[in-house]
Amino acid sequence: MKLKVESIDSLGRHILVEAWGCRDDALDDLPGIRQAMVEAAEAAGATVLDVSFRKFAPQGVSGVVIISESHLTIHTWPEHGYAAIDLFTCGERARPWKAFEVLSDFLGADQITTMEIRRGEIGELRRAKKSETDFVYLHEYGGSKQESGF
Repeated sequence: MKLKVESIDSLGRHILVEAWGCRDDALDDLPGIRQAMVEAAEAAGATVLDVSFRKFAPQGVSGVVIISESHLTIHTWPEHGYAAIDLFTCGERARPWKAFEVLSDFLGADQITTMEIRRGEIGELRRAKKSETDFVYLHEYGGSKQESGF
């Protein structure tokens, strides 16, 4: 399916979640986390394609739900009462904040911080296509900035 660029302002929405003071029993519960993540994807109206989760020793769970619209990921640190969550959806149909609500309820966190990033903003894409300049990628490696031209 080809996206109609004129009808949306970005290609995707990426919600980053920092969850502190989560329920102890939730953060180390692989089956519970897996179920909550799949339910979150479904609540968002996304199409689940694949699911992969791992439990770590002595504690912690990491997992990903691959959806047609992108992905949902979680990494937990029960010893800190903390979970890091990414909810990335592309297109107009999926609703990542619905996924957030499901996971927020499951984790029962005392404090949650979120940030939404619009990925592939259409105005930026149009400007980039019209630009005649070469792409320059700036990155840091070993404490020094380096420039790579493409």
